[in-house]
Amino acid sequence: MLRRIFLPVIVVILTYGLWVSGDFSEIAAGVALFLFGMLGMEQGFRLFSGGSLQHLLNHTTDRLWKSLGFGLVSTTLMQSSSLVSVITISFLSAEMISLAQGIGIIFGANLGTTTGAWIVAGFGLKVKISAYAMPMLVFGVLLLMQSSNRIKGAGWILVGIGFLFLGISYMKEGFSTFTATIDLAQYAMTGVTGLLLFTGIGVLATVVMQSSHATLALTITALAAGQVTYENALALAIGANIGTTVTALLGSIGATVSGKRLAVAHLLFNGVTGLVALLLIRPLAVTVDWISAGVGIGAQDYTLKLAVFHTLFNLIGVVLMVPFIKTMVQLLEKYMRGESVEHDQPRYLSAASLELPDVAFGAVYKETLHLFDNAFSLVAHGVDLKRSTIHSEEDLQALLEAPVKLIDIDLDDQYRRMIKEIYSANIEYISRAQVLAPVEYTARFSAVRDANMEIVAAIKAAKHLRKNLHHYLGSNNLDIRREYNRFRARIGSVLRQVSELSEQDDPVVTLLALDRIKVEDLDAVTNAYTTVDRLIRDGAITSTMATSLINDAAYTRDLVSHLLAVTESLTRANLAEGENLDSQMALQIDEIADIARGTEGANLFSSGEDYR
Repeated sequence: MLRRIFLPVIVVILTYGLWVSGDFSEIAAGVALFLFGMLGMEQGFRLFSGGSLQHLLNHTTDRLWKSLGFGLVSTTLMQSSSLVSVITISFLSAEMISLAQGIGIIFGANLGTTTGAWIVAGFGLKVKISAYAMPMLVFGVLLLMQSSNRIKGAGWILVGIGFLFLGISYMKEGFSTFTATIDLAQYAMTGVTGLLLFTGIGVLATVVMQSSHATLALTITALAAGQVTYENALALAIGANIGTTVTALLGSIGATVSGKRLAVAHLLFNGVTGLVALLLIRPLAVTVDWISAGVGIGAQDYTLKLAVFHTLFNLIGVVLMVPFIKTMVQLLEKYMRGESVEHDQPRYLSAASLELPDVAFGAVYKETLHLFDNAFSLVAHGVDLKRSTIHSEEDLQALLEAPVKLIDIDLDDQYRRMIKEIYSANIEYISRAQVLAPVEYTARFSAVRDANMEIVAAIKAAKHLRKNLHHYLGSNNLDIRREYNRFRARIGSVLRQVSELSEQDDPVVTLLALDRIKVEDLDAVTNAYTTVDRLIRDGAITSTMATSLINDAAYTRDLVSHLLAVTESLTRANLAEGENLDSQMALQIDEIADIARGTEGANLFSSGEDYR
């Protein structure tokens, strides 16, 4: 409701201001250009960095000081703590970094935002900044017209910086001429009332513009023109810091509970920092005067002193809050738990990560592993095998000689509870991610989609097999019971091998192993049909039993094929760009077949007196 009212109110206010005052129009245009410049820079860094930014984040945050450093440096370069926050929430939602690492990045990003104030106060107000904006826009647009994403990214960065500079210039000129019309400084307020009022204005301005950088730029240019007092400007800076948490909160809406925890941590940090700054504003102002005098900043150079103040209270906030990161993590995990739901839900997918191809792929890949883990249990229980049996080192055939303990499971119900929602979410997520991702990610996302479809197909094959399996495992006919146990052993062996291969890091080894297992299964299928023929000839089974065995041999073959296809698809999804191992497989397939026929795994299904 509030969101519906908010935008029309802002539109009405802006329309009135633009109508009655040309100077206000210039200031508003400056803010708009500044915000557009930030959006351009964000877009540019997404395209220019490709997956490198995400890769860097994942490998440079294993220590607290690294997390702080990454947040500081990345925000300084991009001049957008919002982009860094979104990337961090995405990684956290995909469980690629811990909550403590994410909090460290956010703390560092808050320090990084202080550089924006230095750029505006130290550079933007000292020179005719619009002169630098024009060539950046010219060359930026030229680069935007190229086909390469990296070149386009560089173009967006140049265009973004150009509009940032142009926006600062418009705001500076607007406030300079605005003084002749009206002196806003006459509305300055002192004391506690003034602090609270202008802090609130800073929060509101940041919420409206979704950028603390824009609020600070507006404050500094207004301060330079004498439109706000130094004391009120300090309060505006504090409010801008508090208001920027709204961006993180909005970015966490589509995130997992981990992403929401990070957004709350961001709110806590900025809230505590802002409160400390308000309570200690007088001592901080004195400290700013002392520091400014020490580094050669004039006593009346309030814009640079504001930049010093902004840096100082953010630094104090980091110093105060860093020792409590561990406690903060514990409290957030204790009081912000995931919703308890009847059906298993996606754990790693978040809307925030869709525009970051590496993050999006990592999230849906892990979600597919989550889906496969659920399917692993369903398939195992569907053929009356426990996971502990599969993961044991005992001979499966020997284990299955014992009387079968049937597992009571409704596969349809379990499919709805453990598979359906995750599978649907994965397919939808992949479709959306492929539209946004560069073309080089197409094959990887397609491989993950194939894995999801093979998982569902494996469960359906297990469902078809289970009906006759249960019926004949209780049969008095030893031969039919033995053959169905043989199906179970085949499936159990494949599940065991697939589980072991999931821990293999080398894709070449994994794909070679899969080829070996395929050959083993081909031998097993051939021998299974031979056994059925012998049993019919010997009169050991009825024609009805024979028909069931033939049909279920096909379901077993399909189930095994789907399980292997899942592992193969996930392995190929992780291949580096341009890497193709098909030729390696083709060259060695005959050798693999020869080896497979002599392996213990093949003998499990194809040798022994029962196949005579």
